[in-house]
Amino acid sequence: MDPAVSPAIDVTVPEAPPLPGLSFRHYRGPEDHPALVRTQNRQWEADGEPDRETVEAMDADFAHLTNCDPRRDLLIARIDDVVVAWTRVSWDDQNDGSRRYRTEGYVDPAWRRRGIGAALLPWGVSRLRQIGNEHTFDGDRWFAAWLDDRDRGGYELVTEAGFRPIRHFWLMVRPTLDDIEVADLPVGIEVRPVAATDLRAVYLADCDAFRDHFGAVDDSEVAFQRWASHPATDPRMMIIAWDGDEIAGGVICAIWPVENEANGYLRGWIDSVFTRRPWRRRGLAAALIGRGLLLLRDQGMTSAQLGVDVANPHEATRLYAAAGFQPDRTRTVYRLDWNGAPVRPDR
Repeated sequence: MDPAVSPAIDVTVPEAPPLPGLSFRHYRGPEDHPALVRTQNRQWEADGEPDRETVEAMDADFAHLTNCDPRRDLLIARIDDVVVAWTRVSWDDQNDGSRRYRTEGYVDPAWRRRGIGAALLPWGVSRLRQIGNEHTFDGDRWFAAWLDDRDRGGYELVTEAGFRPIRHFWLMVRPTLDDIEVADLPVGIEVRPVAATDLRAVYLADCDAFRDHFGAVDDSEVAFQRWASHPATDPRMMIIAWDGDEIAGGVICAIWPVENEANGYLRGWIDSVFTRRPWRRRGLAAALIGRGLLLLRDQGMTSAQLGVDVANPHEATRLYAAAGFQPDRTRTVYRLDWNGAPVRPDR
């Protein structure tokens, strides 16, 4: 049997540093989630990243992954059987017709600067190249990494490996939920409560609205089940605008109690703001954002946040600034060309 598909067999990583007790193995199943979540959250906390993962959310995500087999595509680093780092790879087809092969990784801050991340990154790129070589695809292919800009170690790692920044994102915060302006809906549009039976239509409408944006959309049934089963997905937290039987747009909100407790605030997320093409340029998004902010305030939140592509072609940053949001921190997408130099970070 190929050791790459056997979670019981340790994996040899050529770039592994000579640390006592260091070993690597593949993902075994949900039993690994508590350790993976702990490592991820420790990295985020060390970098000043307020987001927090939960075991429940990871359970939902990993039960419905697309273009990723975690038993082959996730590698765990351990010191004496204690998880200290991990990396996962996946791929997707971008809206511009290219195919992105993405690597992500997390290292417990207590084990940084020991060469573990520098071993995991080339393993991930090598695994992605193996996956890509099995694909029949004639378009542009590229490797990607996505980093919070406060992760200086990650930045040094990927740039030394030849990745370059290609896209920037803001996380914007509305520091209070006072003075919320709620504009009128466009004529013929109404907001109705979302039933569980509406969730698939909401998800597909959201996907449709983002087909002309940077990145990718996944409207598969598996992706819908991943979203619908996620603990943050709640029909009561959705402001959906209808034009007759058609969804024109929406605002999807979420609250993460674990994140709020860790950071000592009461902050809600505007997870998605979408307007489908036939209903754009009519003030719909602004009207829905105001209603979303009221919803978060009614749930006891005192501030709100959202993420946005800085180069969004529909002037989303201006829209959010008008709604009271301010840039708080930045994230960057990094690219390595498919035929770029081999990834061998020198540390």
